[in-house]
Amino acid sequence: MPKFSLDATDIRILAAVQKHGQLSKTRLADLVNLSPTPCLARLSRLKAAGYIRGYHADIALDRIADFTQVIVTVSLTHHRKSDFDRFEDCIRKLDEVTECIATGGGTDYVLKVFTPSLAAFQALMETLLTAELGIDRYMTYIVTREIKSAHPNLMELAAKTVRRGTAD
Repeated sequence: MPKFSLDATDIRILAAVQKHGQLSKTRLADLVNLSPTPCLARLSRLKAAGYIRGYHADIALDRIADFTQVIVTVSLTHHRKSDFDRFEDCIRKLDEVTECIATGGGTDYVLKVFTPSLAAFQALMETLLTAELGIDRYMTYIVTREIKSAHPNLMELAAKTVRRGTAD
């Protein structure tokens, strides 16, 4: 992917797309204070460079179905690359796991899991434990309610990066 420096206008475009999703070129141009044609050209360049991975809707899942949301921390028995690869390959294939991050410290992974019920979650965990993935231990945290779910403030992060002189 081509790599290039982002300027303040690029950051404004990315922030607008992050907040509002797909927009008409006129609306996006209005939001970032740029005329439509150059704005669309910049957006196309940002897409081609891989800065925009896709567009998503924020669905009110609780209005559609009953579900159980669980946060799971996982520690593996061994810490070889092959152990991490085997675990990660398995997790990528599971629709129930919506997020998985590798962490340093006392645990290796943190997962966000959605299942239709607690019993379905337990069945999923039993499947993972019998899959010979090298899981040493796991801790589950049942989500009782969501307080906040948001994307990072792109404008603020980018501004701090530029101030430190570490922008590409």
